[in-house]
Amino acid sequence: MSDHPQPLAPATEAGDVRRFWERLGLPGLVDVHTHFMPERVLRKVWAYFDGVGALTGGLEWPITYREEEARRISRLREFGVRAFTAMLYPHKPGMARWLNGWAADFAGRTPDCLHTSTLFPEAGVEAYVREALEAGARVFKAHVQVGAYDPADELLDRAWGLLADAGVPVVIHCGSGPAPGKHTGPEPIARVLTRHPRLRLVVAHMGMPEYEDFLDLAERYGEVRLDTTMAFTDFSERLAPFPRRGLPRLADAGDRVLLGSDFPNIPYPYLHQLHALERLDLGEHWLRAVCHDNAARLFGVS
Repeated sequence: MSDHPQPLAPATEAGDVRRFWERLGLPGLVDVHTHFMPERVLRKVWAYFDGVGALTGGLEWPITYREEEARRISRLREFGVRAFTAMLYPHKPGMARWLNGWAADFAGRTPDCLHTSTLFPEAGVEAYVREALEAGARVFKAHVQVGAYDPADELLDRAWGLLADAGVPVVIHCGSGPAPGKHTGPEPIARVLTRHPRLRLVVAHMGMPEYEDFLDLAERYGEVRLDTTMAFTDFSERLAPFPRRGLPRLADAGDRVLLGSDFPNIPYPYLHQLHALERLDLGEHWLRAVCHDNAARLFGVS
């Protein structure tokens, strides 16, 4: 028996996803954590997940939507995702500006993608972050684990300041899942927020596995949000279960929780993330806010 919910026929899954948000009275979904990047980079990411079992206690991580770019875009549109992102990230100096150029082109030919950019602690980061903002970037991605850098590195300080002043959100993987890094966890990002309390950070994966610590930060800083990416799913509950005692706090933070999926790099159908949120039993108002309204308001999706 498989450890993962089984893939559905494309038409069946699209219909089921649409029925999910139609039942809630929504015009569709807004997904703040989807991955589009240059093909050769994405294929290296897929190769990483193909061998990730050592980090997940032997759990395999099959890529459910290992498809060509045009098909992946079509799938999101068939699901009724009104706006999505091109989360991409460098793992070494000299990559970020190139990735930002690719992402600007992708956003230009994909109007329902929120123009996404990224950054890395390196000489020139302030300049290319400014360039990206002037070019219309609407969201940034930072990946502390893959980049293996301290988010409080002084090289990033002026860039964080630019982003805070611009009010442009940053989706940041700073939790220690699926495996801890030297600079993951709540403490390094807390130091960033001490310097830049208005920075609009969206903590990816609900901060997995340090869920409660990142809820603390969201309660302390009014611009900190959390995305649901992979949280509460059967896969992640095996690895790092969300503590049941945290559900009342999650309900109270419902205006700052945003739908994220990690599409296409997920080991289960897209629909499963939605069902995982629904079975938390936090109510339809919470679900509507998380699956659409919070992100639509943050990004001005009309």
